Amino acid sequence: MGLLPRIFPRTDEQRQADFEQSLLRREAKIGGQLFGPLPKGHERQFFCLDEHTWIWHEEWVRDGKRQVITTRYDVRPNGVIKSQDGRASQYVQGDEARNLYRAVELYQQRVDADYQRILRSA
Repeated sequence: MGLLPRIFPRTDEQRQADFEQSLLRREAKIGGQLFGPLPKGHERQFFCLDEHTWIWHEEWVRDGKRQVITTRYDVRPNGVIKSQDGRASQYVQGDEARNLYRAVELYQQRVDADYQRILRSA
């Protein structure tokens, strides 16, 4: 252990923030596995950022160049707004809306099962 943590001990708020970030990373990984196996060098995350926001993030390398797509879904009383990498926002409709709804259901089931497994082993 280095000198810095002893000089500047972490606060309860910092520990809580670190814990929440670790849970978010765990959930994002679980969410990224919902859509099948990933090709080599491909990363995917799907997670609930907060009460009204879902994120789909993918990264991969094509022709030696890093590719990134981030899609944000904002849940509002009158529908879900999708924004993606600076493109114009639009409402999610039809098959995309049904697929998103199903992905959220699967995400919740798998994350809940993961937490239940952790609690049973504690």
